[in-house]
Amino acid sequence: MLKANYHTHTLFCDGRDSAEDMVRQAIALGFSHLGFSGHMDPDIHMDFEAYHNEIFRLKEKYAKQIQILCGVELDILYDPSWGEKAEYIIGSTHFLDVPSESPISVDNSEDMMEKLCREYFSGDYYKLAKAYYELEAQVYDRLHCDFVGHFDLVTRFNDSMHFLDEEDRRYRMPALTAMEYLVSQGVPFEINCGAVNRNRKKELYPNRDLLKCLREFGGEIFINSDAHQKELLGGAFDVAVQTAIECGFTHVNILSQDDSHQVKRKQLALDLL
Repeated sequence: MLKANYHTHTLFCDGRDSAEDMVRQAIALGFSHLGFSGHMDPDIHMDFEAYHNEIFRLKEKYAKQIQILCGVELDILYDPSWGEKAEYIIGSTHFLDVPSESPISVDNSEDMMEKLCREYFSGDYYKLAKAYYELEAQVYDRLHCDFVGHFDLVTRFNDSMHFLDEEDRRYRMPALTAMEYLVSQGVPFEINCGAVNRNRKKELYPNRDLLKCLREFGGEIFINSDAHQKELLGGAFDVAVQTAIECGFTHVNILSQDDSHQVKRKQLALDLL
């Protein structure tokens, strides 16, 4: 099994467990690397100083057992300066840039998704998806992220609501245009296990069709559990590794900090995991 995860949430944002509980679970699972990625977005944003201090305390306390990184999951519509305070950045798109009184995300609830589409896209989910991917295409330019988080999050409720045909060109073309541009910027994508972990969705993010296209474009991958509780820290890694291999990938990226405290990307062969 893969022994690294860089998409991890705790009580500092919307997770269920403390950061130290997550570290202890990672060590129990034999992890070599654990990255924390608390939310900084228009709806959920942490006390970053308290978060930073705690993660660095844990880095020192458990340094002989596991390498810990202090990252952030930064939303494209939030202040990019927060990324300067983190050791790595997940660039994510949860919200669309619409003139609502309060933030409306694409992954909060079915009712919120329906409201977003009805009030701002005239009930046309293909227009909504196009706007999502046009925004998603800018995630590296805006945030200079280390990898793209859950690329096709806009499909979070599609299994239950069936509002998009994910094979329809009205959906695929904006998605592939965004993907190809991001690959040209050299930014990797994560295979995100979160929705599968929590039985919210049948497929990983990105879905299998998009993963095959990502491989054809020459894109690279991370594999992350998007764990909000310690029991799911390594959840569905076996599914993600197998899916990646079936889609033509041979390697997965990990982040590692060297002696000079520089965080660098390395590759592991998928067939050895």
